[in-house]
Amino acid sequence: MANNNSMSIEPIGKLLLKFSVPAIVGMVVNGLYNVVDRFFIGKLGALAMTGIGINFPFMSLIMAFSSLVGVGAAATISIRLGENRKNDAEKTLGNAFTLLTIIMFLVSIIGLSFKTHLLYLFGASDATIGYASEYITIILLGTVFQGIGLGLNSIINAEGNPRKAMFTMLIGAIINIILNPIFVFILHMGVSGSALATVISQFVSSIWVISHFIGGKSNLKLQGENLKLNLPIIKGIISIGMTPFFAQIAATIEAIISNNALRTYGGDISISAMTVINSIIILLFMPLMGITQGAQPIIGFNYGAKQFNRVKETLKIAIIAATTLCMITFMVTQISPGIIIKIFNNDPQLIQIASHGIRIFLLMTPIIGFQIVSSNYFQAIGKAKISLILSMLRQVIILIPMLLILPNFFGLEGIWMAGPIADFIAFVITAILLYKEMRLLATTEF
Repeated sequence: MANNNSMSIEPIGKLLLKFSVPAIVGMVVNGLYNVVDRFFIGKLGALAMTGIGINFPFMSLIMAFSSLVGVGAAATISIRLGENRKNDAEKTLGNAFTLLTIIMFLVSIIGLSFKTHLLYLFGASDATIGYASEYITIILLGTVFQGIGLGLNSIINAEGNPRKAMFTMLIGAIINIILNPIFVFILHMGVSGSALATVISQFVSSIWVISHFIGGKSNLKLQGENLKLNLPIIKGIISIGMTPFFAQIAATIEAIISNNALRTYGGDISISAMTVINSIIILLFMPLMGITQGAQPIIGFNYGAKQFNRVKETLKIAIIAATTLCMITFMVTQISPGIIIKIFNNDPQLIQIASHGIRIFLLMTPIIGFQIVSSNYFQAIGKAKISLILSMLRQVIILIPMLLILPNFFGLEGIWMAGPIADFIAFVITAILLYKEMRLLATTEF
């Protein structure tokens, strides 16, 4: 249990670097993993890219259920290990595996049964429904693999194996990057080929994480007796996992409203532009997510061990690092967005719309790092309700009303304006709640 001991005594800066660097590399690779489909499909034309954008709500739903179990279990396991309750941590692992399998199987069945109706709801037009349906049909067949791969990989990181978690994403991304051009261009499978490459890579990743907990050098073992669902354990997982779950559900609702507004005020080409913008956001913000992922087990462990000074120091360093990365992202997207957009598609109209949109949509990027790290802090210490509120602030409480109201007055411009307005308000409220939490933490130190 050397990994666990190091979390209570090793210098925070060194420890955060140890956890965050592999997580950052892994998340960047994961970003490529998620974006590579769009890169190759973008070469098939703007309408094909729009078809992928239409599927974002579907992909977000899959991520929501993966996060519900994976992130919830990971946070629970970090706290249990900090409390020296390894047996309870292993029970959580077993329940998480079973729960992921059941939920993802149901998602596949329901998604395949209602895909056409859902795609039109998500913003598809007669011109894009074919591309959207062709892609998501294959993706839904591999949902179980994606859920297990993503969900259990969060636990690998939580148990103190950030490098192994990084390799999980690295393996999947490399396979996806290799197979995508082969299936799309050499075998002329088009959109279906890209989806198939993704599912194969997810299958390999799921086998990798399962083997880690069964026969690998893991602190935790996936054992048969722990696979039986235990209601108190499930409640604990879900109570914490509800924060990222609702954040993803909110992203789903946001995407549906956004897609329909974009189609109304800018046509299919605007959905394609937003798809490119979201792809760029994924790539540029993955290092930020790597920092939060690296900080989570350190905060959770030391909070469980009641070493609150180390908790606050981890939070402080993580916020500084995240803000630095956000400033770099801000400069890149404001100075030369067109160069990045051309990587996905060379359509002049698409480049013009996306370049203008991303400058406005990411105007408040410098303060986003603070908001995300702070929200994840509350999740890491098990305060799910506060974390849920902070996560819902931007994507539901503020952003969705903005997306519904602003386009009526400003058209397409109003859709871009909704992002920075939501970011600023969420930042202010997050700062107030974190200040109160730090004062409360100071009174409990001993």
